[in-house]
Amino acid sequence: MNQSDISRIIEMAWEDRTPFDAIEIQFGLNEQAVKELMRANLKSTSYQSWRKRVHGRATKHLAKRSFKIGRHKSYDQNKN
Repeated sequence: MNQSDISRIIEMAWEDRTPFDAIEIQFGLNEQAVKELMRANLKSTSYQSWRKRVHGRATKHLAKRSFKIGRHKSYDQNKN
């Protein structure tokens, strides 16, 4: 896996609304493999912060999501 793929996976893992399933579809890494990649490529404090953030978060698991579309639209978007 090249550095740009690793950077993209880390970026997707940090995003709240990007589920682990999307990472698996695009890169073939399951949730455990993403955790291992994050542990290997982040400072330990950054990894711990990320784990606290995603632990139990419904938006990171498609089966736990109560919505189908994961995009947020601001209330004042397209008001022109």
